[in-house]
Amino acid sequence: MTLAQLRSCALGMALLLTVVSPSQATDRTIRLALGADFLLTLDTPFESVLIDDSSVLRVSVQTDRTIVLKGLNCGASNIVFLDRRSMALTNIKVVVSEVPI
Repeated sequence: MTLAQLRSCALGMALLLTVVSPSQATDRTIRLALGADFLLTLDTPFESVLIDDSSVLRVSVQTDRTIVLKGLNCGASNIVFLDRRSMALTNIKVVVSEVPI
């Protein structure tokens, strides 16, 4: 591969990452004790919430930026917040255990 081709590839990758990054949701993990409540507030408003495993936790929407999580059973579940265009705003993994880690 020539130097010009390498530069072209590098530029293409940089542009691809620039285009993809804003559309990707940020990821984080919340650790929650069994039976405990956790108030979660997002920076941006969401339209809907998807829950991976509703047997692990309950999600109660309070406002368009705030939810309350309740640990129901030990395990892990993902929560995805969607905007009005059904684009993912954030993906949060919630781990529920008897004793929070």
